[in-house]
Amino acid sequence: MAYDFVNFETDRLNPDFIDWLVDEQWVDMQLHFGKLWDYYQNPMYSTAGLSAADAKLNESARSYVQAQEIGLPARITGIKRTQNSGLLGGRAVADIERKEVVVENDIGWRINAMVDFLFGKGVNIVCKAEDKTRRDEINKILKQVFIANGGIRFFQDMAVLGAVYGFVDCVVRPGEKIANFITGVSPFAFAPGSDISFKRAMELVSDCSLELIEAARALPVLDERDFRKINFYVQHFIEQKNEVSTEGNFLRRLISSKSGAARQSTAVTEVISPWWWQRYEEKQLAAEGPNIMGVVPIVHIQNIAQPLYYEGISDVEPLVPLQDELNTRLSDRASRITFQAFKMYLAKGIEGVENRAVSPGRMWCTDNPDASIEQFGGDTSMPSEDAHIAEIREALDKSSGVTPVVAGVLKDKIGNLTSGVALKMTLIGMLARTERKHFTYGQGLKEIAAMIMHLLDAAKIYPNSKEERIFDVIFPNPIPEDTMEKLNEAKLKQEIGVPKEQVLKELGYEIGL
Repeated sequence: MAYDFVNFETDRLNPDFIDWLVDEQWVDMQLHFGKLWDYYQNPMYSTAGLSAADAKLNESARSYVQAQEIGLPARITGIKRTQNSGLLGGRAVADIERKEVVVENDIGWRINAMVDFLFGKGVNIVCKAEDKTRRDEINKILKQVFIANGGIRFFQDMAVLGAVYGFVDCVVRPGEKIANFITGVSPFAFAPGSDISFKRAMELVSDCSLELIEAARALPVLDERDFRKINFYVQHFIEQKNEVSTEGNFLRRLISSKSGAARQSTAVTEVISPWWWQRYEEKQLAAEGPNIMGVVPIVHIQNIAQPLYYEGISDVEPLVPLQDELNTRLSDRASRITFQAFKMYLAKGIEGVENRAVSPGRMWCTDNPDASIEQFGGDTSMPSEDAHIAEIREALDKSSGVTPVVAGVLKDKIGNLTSGVALKMTLIGMLARTERKHFTYGQGLKEIAAMIMHLLDAAKIYPNSKEERIFDVIFPNPIPEDTMEKLNEAKLKQEIGVPKEQVLKELGYEIGL
């Protein structure tokens, strides 16, 4: 059965275009975004059952491969890979043995450091409504919604997805309780549309769902004349079921067992418009219903703004070539050390020497006056190799803005960090990048908060106006600060008229109702 979009009541949603998005565009996105995630996480896979990898197992090889090995040349891995073959594919090269493979994931810790600087201390979202009572209630509602969706983990997950892929989308959905309240099938002792107490409303707001959509699933239908406007939102993904099946193609049988059974999975496609939504499973309509919000409930957040593109700038993508070069040189050095770190001996004119071990307390004898034993090997200094590796690491520092100091690694060239100014100058690249993200993620969080309040207004759970959906996002300072300096700054802010509540929020104090 093909897609049936009659209930959307629009001719702008083309079933053939959605088919193309799911069948072709989605496949290309899996390859692209999957590679970015692999370079961030660098997962490890067993070589068992991988013919190309098994063929290259030797005394220098390990029983596993890592995702970043896909960027190493065939002269090191002994496997020729193409763009689409992936890590677990490829063809073994007959005349090349697998060398020492060294993978140092310099991307993962940098991304984690960025997330720690952005959301390591949490974030405060403050309503700017004029009425203090309403402002306090809305702040409490938002806090409850974010806690119900993971709290600080929600913000950190958002930052990780955005940093890896370049953008992250958030879908604001009514949960089952809210849906039942809207339809009148509610366990609460009040009817939809009637005035309800704030306490009763708080019992419902926790059911508001904030779903983060990873880039590989997102297939937005953008306005042809304005790429910033989302006309329809489509997401496609493979959903794992809590069932086991012995049928299905190779791509679906991701978790196989010796019996040949695999976890059952289903291809899910969801289409959302401002007025209607549908869910398809294996391109069969599984569910649909009206969208009471009247808008596409999607908040799009770019990691770092990129003009004229829906996608933002990924923190991982520009580091991939440098990471490949670093791993290549580290693998080359490991191979050299393997050959040179241990002394070897060349015996000439001695019979049967191939069957004799080199160890203390042994003597070799021969009647050949020309016989000799020559020693060679042993590690030697390679200044050019060390300098090249150091320059690659510096290039990673400059490209990412994250230096080893962020991870607590201090070197002699850092000097004495005796003041806050010196520390800020040392971390200026990281701080500048974080400040840039404060705008993109801060704006996204404001829109998420406004979308939550819009949903509660449309559902008649907590009626509110557009003027009450204006928010400030306060990011704590990511680097250590002097407490007295912060208090003096707060005192001066209050003296020039900054509201006391905002000053306390910036200091990290919670204000109850």
